[in-house]
Amino acid sequence: MYGVSGTGSVVGEEWGARAARSRALAVLRVRGRALGLAVLPAAVAVVLYAGGATGHFTGSGWDTARWVVTVLAVLVLLAGTAVALVVARARPAATPTVELSETAAPDLYRLVRDLADRLDVPAPAAIALTPDCDSWLEDRTHRAHRALRTPGGEGEGEGAPVLVIGSPFLWWMRVGELRAVLAPVVAGTGPAAHPDIAAARRFVRGLDAAVAVPETPGLDPFRRLGAGAVGQVARVLLRACRGHAAEMERGVAAAGSERAQAVDYGVRIVAQEQVGLAYAGWDRLLTRVALPAWRMGRWPAKLDAGVVSALTELSRRDRLADGFSSRLGERPACDLLEEPGAVDEATSLLAARLFHGGPAEPGPDWSPVEWSQYPEEVVDRKWRTDAARLHQVLDGLGLADSAAGGGGRGGEGVADGPTLTRVIAHLSTEPAKPADAADVTADVAADVDDADAAAVPGDRPLPVEGADARSHDDGRVTLTDEVDIEDVTDVDLDIEDDEEAVNPAAEALAGALSALLAREEAAREARVAATALTAEAAARSAERNDRHSGTTPPVVVSGPDGPLPLFPLQPPRSGRDLLADHVTAMVCCAAVDTAEATPGLDWLDGPALLVGGERAADLGPRVLALVEDGDPEPLRAWLARTGVRPEKPVRLV
Repeated sequence: MYGVSGTGSVVGEEWGARAARSRALAVLRVRGRALGLAVLPAAVAVVLYAGGATGHFTGSGWDTARWVVTVLAVLVLLAGTAVALVVARARPAATPTVELSETAAPDLYRLVRDLADRLDVPAPAAIALTPDCDSWLEDRTHRAHRALRTPGGEGEGEGAPVLVIGSPFLWWMRVGELRAVLAPVVAGTGPAAHPDIAAARRFVRGLDAAVAVPETPGLDPFRRLGAGAVGQVARVLLRACRGHAAEMERGVAAAGSERAQAVDYGVRIVAQEQVGLAYAGWDRLLTRVALPAWRMGRWPAKLDAGVVSALTELSRRDRLADGFSSRLGERPACDLLEEPGAVDEATSLLAARLFHGGPAEPGPDWSPVEWSQYPEEVVDRKWRTDAARLHQVLDGLGLADSAAGGGGRGGEGVADGPTLTRVIAHLSTEPAKPADAADVTADVAADVDDADAAAVPGDRPLPVEGADARSHDDGRVTLTDEVDIEDVTDVDLDIEDDEEAVNPAAEALAGALSALLAREEAAREARVAATALTAEAAARSAERNDRHSGTTPPVVVSGPDGPLPLFPLQPPRSGRDLLADHVTAMVCCAAVDTAEATPGLDWLDGPALLVGGERAADLGPRVLALVEDGDPEPLRAWLARTGVRPEKPVRLV
């Protein structure tokens, strides 16, 4: 076992550093060849002129050759200069992060510096947090990044990289575990300080940024044409050095890992288990808990604190994680921050931007929500919004309801108003005659055009997120948005062409819901894109003003410009899934209004219905039986057992 005596660790570290330097030189050779190719015509022209001056190359043929080569050399030099300027000035991509100044986290900076001293490597220039379960070093020596960076303190090297730490680690890990996890990362500053490796990294980042220059908005056609040519050259050079750059980074990682063997090696083995557990809990928290809130225009302000609750719940349920929650008695790494709550709020807002595309700043339609308010502000509101949307689409399918004769299985009539009975009767009714899908969707589009005229008495149509809403004197809110026939007919109903639909009523309803949600999402994305363009224009104007005044504006969040989200959490849902979610929401609304059930929060599964203080975990299969098979009996049995009265109208948003 080589790492115990230290000999194997030194050999491995030396091997990794040598491999990294060798690959860095290979990258620089690609740059040298490109430079040599650019000056080659000029060198030939110099030789021709020297031969003419000495009398060796005389005659009209040599004169013509000198002129041709001179013109070619000038053109190639101009092109090479343009490429070099674009590569040097292009702004490399930077990970969106929350910057931490030394005054905001003095103990964390002290821990990192102590770790760097023990590893005998330069300390990182600054520390930043990202809403992800990973940590790495990021070079931000480009002048555009230096203007945005919060300095770590006096004495920090300007060429040192920035240490980016996953914010969930600070809340879930203990101080010793965080030190052990960060040791291999901080050890990477040693190889990064080597001049050859630093130059190779700058060259590769410049090429990568130059490839994206043609996509910069605001370029006129002439500049875009030139940028496209430069991008093609940069793409060729990047392809030539891609393999060497990848091997260089592997060598740097190997050298850092071997160097870190001497620091907290035993603790690191245990800490790596916490990394995997934190990733699992963070993923569940984002997709099951945070995403519903983001879709409602609310963003949980304490996501990092929530991951502790989620992982504690996971350790309680999962025997593999048994005992992990006992670590909570030790000092958490978030104690290294001066104001953990403010940092948690900033990273939570950044997570909403990255994974959902929310605005950069809070506002009336984008406000924070505390975990104690989550059941009422998010869960209950989500259920009633989905229920209102479901009844709005049912209003558009009013002709189909009347064609069904108003009778459901078991002779139960369709009740007026936003009732659960109405939904069950529609989904459990076989149509009198097969309706053409185009006719049904056309009826949906025609009826939803006038939501007020199609609404049943007592119903209040949904104020759809992303659509214009109009308020009336009597307190009702109706839509001015429409459902497009093409949107409905183009919806994938998840039915094979050669298969007959098991529940045609459910398929038609799912298609209408998918079309309406697609329009809402398109409107939301357009609104976010418009807001982003406005913010970008304001930022550029402020940057110009600050450049004239000589001051640098304080920036909290850094990262590439462009549309968000960068990392969508979930793929588009099918029509059946959407319909099942909406029917479940309707059932939950009926249970809350008539059976004294309450909305709740499950840290691993998100919104939950609490009946008698216990989570109703058996509701999902019964809803699926109604949606997929048209069988209402399992759901009716559940409603009778829990005391829910489906014939009573529910309160909508």
